[in-house]
Amino acid sequence: MTSRVAPAFIWACRAELDAPKPGNVHVFAAGHRMTADEFVASADAAAPSLSAEGTRVGARILGAVEATSAAIGANTNLGIILLCAPLAAAADAEGTDLRASLVKVLHDLDTEDADLAFRAIVRAAPAGIGHSARHDVFKPATVSLLQAMTEAANRDRVARQYATNFADVFDLGLPLLEAATRQHANPKWATLTTYLGFLSAFPDSHILRKHDAQTADEVQRTAATFQASLRAEHPAQLLPKLLAWDAALKAHGVNPGTSADLTVATLFAKRLQIILPSERNGG
Repeated sequence: MTSRVAPAFIWACRAELDAPKPGNVHVFAAGHRMTADEFVASADAAAPSLSAEGTRVGARILGAVEATSAAIGANTNLGIILLCAPLAAAADAEGTDLRASLVKVLHDLDTEDADLAFRAIVRAAPAGIGHSARHDVFKPATVSLLQAMTEAANRDRVARQYATNFADVFDLGLPLLEAATRQHANPKWATLTTYLGFLSAFPDSHILRKHDAQTADEVQRTAATFQASLRAEHPAQLLPKLLAWDAALKAHGVNPGTSADLTVATLFAKRLQIILPSERNGG
């Protein structure tokens, strides 16, 4: 399955970049000192380690982060890797469907997975990283990666996916993506709808970490307004307003990175469901 997982991951990363996601990097506009080409190169670099069959999740995470750092010299995709590594492992696992396999992967995570993931997080040095009283990433892990992520779930939406069996991806993202795909012939609008769905459903934890609750709430409300407009107007008519909001967010350094990471994970999960044999994806 590895030969199909890597292209699925690269496809998901590129598909997410094709959508004009306000505040985040995309093909319409760079931002936050990063370009779409750097994200494409990051996906290409991370894919082999992330999809390495028979490799534990922690090793996939660290290998993908190290490969990205070597290729780009910056943290472009830590959240994406943390979300997609368990999904890639689930695609290689035996099971009746992707989510059931994912649950088994998550509950099989151990202290070594946590140690390797901690090393990856420190290597990527994301904005807002700091020492923690419990399960500090700068210290050797004393719990499984699932336990560590569960501890952080109330303050980080990526960590929350581990604690909830990827509820946001499977219960929110995939239904949004599937409905939007039926509504919009162009995939980029379905991707945009999914991104805005995440952004309007909850305060983006990347914004919370770098800014404050007021900023995150304002972005959430504006996203909800655009999401409602997408139901009544053709997305192309909204593009100028979307790009104006995009420019304003970037001018103030506001990046809804968690919503973008969840969008990639949703696209990746959908692609995996398509490419997995029918007896593995639950029909």
